[in-house]
Amino acid sequence: MESKVQEQTTATNLSSEAPGTLTKSSSPSMGDQPWQEWLDPVVDILAKVPEYVSQFFSEYQKPLTTLGLLLLAIISVKIVVAVLGAIDDIPLLAPLLEMVGLGYSAWFIWRYLWKASNRKELLTEFDAIKNQVFGDNV
Repeated sequence: MESKVQEQTTATNLSSEAPGTLTKSSSPSMGDQPWQEWLDPVVDILAKVPEYVSQFFSEYQKPLTTLGLLLLAIISVKIVVAVLGAIDDIPLLAPLLEMVGLGYSAWFIWRYLWKASNRKELLTEFDAIKNQVFGDNV
């Protein structure tokens, strides 16, 4: 009796299709058609997304670069302000740095700006650096 049941179940499970192939049902159900109408355009659009993105970037490369640099500058300024705020919160460090700045400014004035000969020396050094950076024909 068991062998008859096994033969019947095996015979009903077998199909004439090659293994690994997908078959569509012979009678389409009513609910599949509207979904297919919506799904095909969405799949087409999603398939073309890389093409759209590459075309957009190639067309607007300069404005996007400018926008990126502007955004990077804003982020950099915010980071610098945050770091300076953190340094300012450290006790005695802000007044110490102010004293160092005032001392350096006083030394610079004494060394380069006090006398006319020292001012000429400063201008000579400045011109040498300018020629080094921009070239000799500027």
